[in-house]
Parts: sequence; structure tokens; C-alpha cells
Amino acid sequence: MVNIGRIPEKWAALTPGGDAVVDTPDGLRSRWAELDAELARRVDVDAWLSYGPDGDGSYERLLAASSDDEPTDSGHVGDDDPFFILYTGGTTGASKGALHTHRSASFGMLNQTVAERIVPTDVYMLTGQMYHIPVVLSMNYLRHGCPLVLMNFEARRSLEIIEAERVSAFLGITTMLNWMMAVPGFDGYDIASLRNIQYGGGPMPSAVVKNALQAFPCTLIQGYGQTEGTTMCFLSQEDHHAAVNGIHPERLASCGREGFVTSVRVVDVDGNPVPNDGRTVGQILVRSEANMAGYWNRPDLTADTLRDGWMWTGDLATWDAERYVFIVDRAKDMIISGGENIYSVQVEEAVNHHPAVLECAVIGVPDEEWGESVKAFVVLKPGTSATEADIVETARAHLASYQKPRSVEFVAELPKAPTGKILKRDLRAPYWDAQSRSV
Repeated sequence: MVNIGRIPEKWAALTPGGDAVVDTPDGLRSRWAELDAELARRVDVDAWLSYGPDGDGSYERLLAASSDDEPTDSGHVGDDDPFFILYTGGTTGASKGALHTHRSASFGMLNQTVAERIVPTDVYMLTGQMYHIPVVLSMNYLRHGCPLVLMNFEARRSLEIIEAERVSAFLGITTMLNWMMAVPGFDGYDIASLRNIQYGGGPMPSAVVKNALQAFPCTLIQGYGQTEGTTMCFLSQEDHHAAVNGIHPERLASCGREGFVTSVRVVDVDGNPVPNDGRTVGQILVRSEANMAGYWNRPDLTADTLRDGWMWTGDLATWDAERYVFIVDRAKDMIISGGENIYSVQVEEAVNHHPAVLECAVIGVPDEEWGESVKAFVVLKPGTSATEADIVETARAHLASYQKPRSVEFVAELPKAPTGKILKRDLRAPYWDAQSRSV
């Protein structure tokens, strides 16, 4: 049985895998019945649906009972009416609800249609990210009349589904593609149906891009977007092909150029475009009908982010003469590991719970499997001691497991500006100088 949707985090421990979208082994039918009853009692949801060979048939009954006629309420819904709210994090990790309308979602889909070159014969695989923008990407394939395959990502199962369902496209991240290529017998799976793979959600090391292009029988594109802006920039199929053949190989570190219905600028603090010299750093601004309408119930944050038709992304970048955008830093100091956002402020706070820590700084460093991994630089109080394991365990006690540092370096002092602010760029430089940090 597979339950549709995602269980609230506080109830995740009730499920066998912590997720509502899981393959249930034989013998757990009664456990799921208990879970459904418990959730129905505690969570305000009208109905729980399940599907699949071990399901209770509720999803199939809903489809059978549904009319083919357009819902009557659709006549009262306009382009600028709310469509969905997806939550993201702010500079301190606080959740913000990005409100999208039918219009913004539609234009985001148009951007994707052009970039992915969707055709009616496609079969799209959604690998479980139903709480992120990828759910909108999957809706776009449904909009084109294409079948949609839902799964909770597992590398071997993904290859089996691609083969069985003749999947032609999906969105992956560094971790997913690495795990899939590492499945024993990878070459034995029939994945010839694949037409295109889009990757995003974090940096993709150039070596992984090259390996993926050799291993998968299809093209690759990169998509740079935000919850607030859905789809913004793309590194095209042709860009990838040219780069691995020695033509502008540096562009594998780029997030590409503006999408079909998007305008992008890289600007200084006053909003003036910086030179297209590939060196001058500015903030990325996006103007697009695909941008959110605003933050739910946060007019203050909306006014700060949406100004004169442009969305200030908080991402810092350079751009070259042909308008390829290269992310060089995140104004929000956010780390993306395995497609999940990790906020350095939260990790630093957790590390500081250790009594021997004087101060610390947390950054993301390149990781071939996860895209980025969390690294903590720690200054200890005089006369105290601690080990890497001590610091990691302290952080683990206050964070989700994926947020904890994967490495700790003890230093005598942290680099600081005259204002006293820690210079994280200096900490990142040894790790990213030879490999630009992209999104």
C-alpha cells in the first residue's frame, strides 16, 4: 500500500520509514490500518487514500466515481487566484509560505516546457519531492497529457521503474544520480527510453556531470530555481554536450541562462547591473510571470523581496558576456546537501551547545555524493578540549541527522572582517577555488 501525501513531521515516527510514500512489505497491512486510524483521529484530514496491489482500493474508487466534466467551481477561478503555497526557509531557517497563483504556476510550466522540450509521448517519474517545486514540474507533464509515475526514491527501484514504465524524463540531484550509477548491474537495465534528465537542488560536480552523460542514454539540463521563482535559469542540453567536448567546459559550473519567460539581472546593492565580465559579483534579480505573488501573511518580507517587478533572490553571482550566470555565494549562507536546505545558523547554534566551543562557523564543502556536505570550523575555549566525534554528537542532539556536520576542523581563530563578521568566503576558498559553486 502507498499512501498519498506526506505525513506531518510530528507523526513521521508512526510510519515504518518516516514517510507516507513508502513500499510496505508483506505483513504490515494491519500496521497501516492502525496508522490510518491514528492519523484520522489526530490529524484534520477528510480522507486518506491508498493505491497499489496492497492498497484498500480507495484511490481507484475515487477515480471511478469522479466525473469527466470540468468542476463547476473552476468557472469562478481566475488566473490571479491562489493555486498553492509551498514553504521555504529564510535567512535564519524560519519558514515562509510562497504563494503562487494559477498564472505564476502556468508560466513556470511554460519555462519548463521549453527547457525540457516536453512531448506528448513522454512518461515522467516524480521521485518523491512532493513538498518542493518539483511537484509543479510533474503537473506540467500531466498538463501535456503525459503519464506520471510516482515513487519514493530508491536507486535500484528507480532503474526498475524506468525499465518497466518506459520513463523518458525525471528530475534528479547529485546524490540520486550517483546512487543509480552505483547500483550493481547498472549496465544491465534497459533505460533506453530516457530522453532527458534535469538536475537541480544543489551543486553538481563536473566529474559527476561527465559520468552521468556517459552512463545515461540521454541529455542533461540543469535548472536553477527557488520556491519563490519556480523556474529561472537553465543550462541547456547543448551547453552540456559542448562542455564535455571541450567547448566552454567552465560552463558546467554555471546555472545557465534565463528561461523562456524570465529576465535575469546580476546587480549591485543599488540595483544597477554589474559588468558581464565573469568576475564582478552581484545579486541575482528575476523578473517573470512565474514569480510568486508574495509571502503568505508576510507583507513586510514580500515588499523586501519583490521590488518594482523584480524578485531579489539573495543569491550572489557573476555573469559572462553571453549572460551565463555563475553562483559564487549565497547571501543566506544556505547549504544544499542531497537536495535539502541546511541553514548554517541552525547548525552553528547546535554546535555551540558543546561547553568547550568558543565560536564556530559552518560552510558547505564539495561532496561527490551529496553535492555539498556540512563542515564546521570550531574554536575551543582556552584550557578545554573536544574531539570531532564530540562536536558531531552534540550537533546531532539538536538537529535532524542530515543537518549535522560531516567534518570538523579545529582552528585557533576564524577569519573576520573589521566589523567582526566571520568571513565565510575565506573559509570556503580552499575548497571551491578549483571548482566553482553552482546551484
